[in-house]
Amino acid sequence: MQQSEAKAIRPAPASWDLGSETTLIRILAENARKFPTGIAMREKDFGIWQEWTWSQVLDLVLAGAAGLERLGFVEGDVMMILGDNRVRLYLGMLSVGALRGAPMPVYPDATPDEIQHFARQAHARFALTEDQEQVDKVLDLRERVETIEHVMYDDLRGLGHYAAPGLISWDEVIAMGEKRLEEEPDLRDALVERAQPDDPAVFVHSSGTTGLPKGIIVTHRRMLAAVRNSYLGGAFNEGEEILAYLPMAWIGDFCVSMGAGISLHFAINVPERQETVLQNLREIAPTLYFSAPRSWDNILTTIQVRMEDSTPLKKRAFDYFLKLALASEKAKMEGGEPTLWQRLMKPIGEFLVFGPIKDQFGMTRMRNAFTGGEAMGEDTFLFYRALGVDLRQLYGQTETSAYTAMQELGEVRLHTVGKPLPGTDIRINDDGEILVRSEGVMDGYFKNEEATKNAIIDGWLHTGDAGYLEEDGHLVVLGRVSEVVHTAGGERYIPNYIENRLKFSHYIKDVAVLGKDKDFLSAIVCIDMEAVGHWAEINGISYMSYADLSQKAEVAVLVKNAIAHVNDALPDALKLRQFVNLHKEFDPDDGEITRTRKLRRKVVEERYAPIIDAIYGGESSVEMKAQITYESGETGSIERKLSVQEV
Repeated sequence: MQQSEAKAIRPAPASWDLGSETTLIRILAENARKFPTGIAMREKDFGIWQEWTWSQVLDLVLAGAAGLERLGFVEGDVMMILGDNRVRLYLGMLSVGALRGAPMPVYPDATPDEIQHFARQAHARFALTEDQEQVDKVLDLRERVETIEHVMYDDLRGLGHYAAPGLISWDEVIAMGEKRLEEEPDLRDALVERAQPDDPAVFVHSSGTTGLPKGIIVTHRRMLAAVRNSYLGGAFNEGEEILAYLPMAWIGDFCVSMGAGISLHFAINVPERQETVLQNLREIAPTLYFSAPRSWDNILTTIQVRMEDSTPLKKRAFDYFLKLALASEKAKMEGGEPTLWQRLMKPIGEFLVFGPIKDQFGMTRMRNAFTGGEAMGEDTFLFYRALGVDLRQLYGQTETSAYTAMQELGEVRLHTVGKPLPGTDIRINDDGEILVRSEGVMDGYFKNEEATKNAIIDGWLHTGDAGYLEEDGHLVVLGRVSEVVHTAGGERYIPNYIENRLKFSHYIKDVAVLGKDKDFLSAIVCIDMEAVGHWAEINGISYMSYADLSQKAEVAVLVKNAIAHVNDALPDALKLRQFVNLHKEFDPDDGEITRTRKLRRKVVEERYAPIIDAIYGGESSVEMKAQITYESGETGSIERKLSVQEV
């Protein structure tokens, strides 16, 4: 068993003693007392950043709690949260927590069937929505799930003529609460103290790669323990500036935006819309930024596209200084030192090239930058390090309150996720599965004793991930234990491990590696429309749609080269021999991937069985009809003749 190494204990934050015998609401009240005029949250609305101080945030949270209780909210109730990131949706979640209830954020693009599953599972009586679109979803859902009594909304636009029973604006709830707080002088302090450490902080769901997502109630104790471990491990500092743009239904967002944000009195900034994240990122210039590899890839693609469109002089300068910086970073990764010339050129490159790029993308103040969720490509990782952004890998799960292991600033490696955080023990069992023990580990799955018994044994969480520990304690994550399979020749492999490396290519968005009990490995590939589309534009290749572009011969060569690059690092028995470019993307609405973009392998293999049969049947092409699901829940299909390509 590898245990976390002892580290120097950092000073306790100004608003929190690092213990777990408290709650987010009590820490929020302490923030309001110590930093009453400090900026707690901002939200861009109609082009203007609106600001809330810590004292204003506390007032709104307590008013929301008092108003909800007036509506009939009681201890143990569940309130669904539907919408994009909005300040008042975050505060509504905190109001629910103050009443010892469970706020359950749902992905804004979740299908009606998914929302129905969550609502029935939790017996949700309340729903807080962002706008008319989400209100319509809940009102339609209420016809099938009769438990939903109260539907609240933040944005009034389009709802003035609605007259559904139980429909009320969040403004009205706040007004009711404010009136009640005036009438009951002792209620304010009572609401601050009501929630206990073992009460819910948030109700989230697992990824659901092998079936329906499992519910997990993360308590204040578990979440604050994970925040404490991460703070002691150097993940973040007090007073960070962050952009809260990740889906609220993902545990990583709540743990960073609310858990660490309140505990360490961050300035929490909410973007105007998901489409404006890059623009808002530049305006805020956060000091802490956490994102999945795909988002980092998208920013890199944007940088590359802009450089392609710049002047020849700027492009030559970019290529020259980037080459020097990449060589310098590779040398440091391998334990060496940059050359004298690389050291001399670094400040010049920073002034002429890297500084302006970081300024354009809001990275000038980024002290703590993380990637997590899946493996990141070597080229992407090295690019940001060369740019001057100290990007690090972080590993965690919903079941561990998001934080388990992390790379330290001086110990960054391409193939590991770092060492266990303080207060966290990790060991590898005989099956190669990663086991975790810490105070941040969940108490169990919601109303699922069987799954809980299988996941937590003798105090150790069985993560379901395969990996190993290096001699110095660095953890290497290979993929899911359940996905360890063999070829017909008995060669052992983990498809997800190969898939992640294929997705290192900017041209491949998603991929499913095939080969279980087969003579060779192959793949179903979903191209990245933005990256491949830009490449096609530069190379004068016309196309009408995603389906059309995916079947171009030139695109097949592009993907073939990306696969061949990965094949170079694989043993002969595991090299991919054939692939098919799919005529649509894998879509969470179609059940092919989760909302966090993890592959639902069984669904893909069943749905695209004709493609698999064609590949292993020696066919050169296959007629494939694919199902698509619209936001309304209605389904359709697209049909295309797909080519089977040799690598």
